[in-house]
Amino acid sequence: MKHSQLVAIIKRLEAMTEATDNEIQVRRFEKEGVEKCTVTFDKATDTFELTEADTQQQYQFDNIDIVAMEIYDLIQ
Repeated sequence: MKHSQLVAIIKRLEAMTEATDNEIQVRRFEKEGVEKCTVTFDKATDTFELTEADTQQQYQFDNIDIVAMEIYDLIQ
C-alpha cells in the first residue's frame, strides 16, 4: 500500500507549529522538483500563510487541516 501524502503534509505542518525558536517557520512544497507553494507559520498569530508558486496568490488559514488539503490539491 502506498503511503498517504496527506499524512506527510500534516507532519510537516505540525513540525512548523511545534518549533520552539519563535521564528516564522517556512516550508516549500514541490511536485517532481517543481515548487507548487510556500507555507509560512507565525506562532504569534497561530496562522499559516500559503503562497501559490504560479500565481503568487496568498491565503491565510488558522486550521491545519484546511491548509493541508489546499497543499494536497496543489501537488496533485
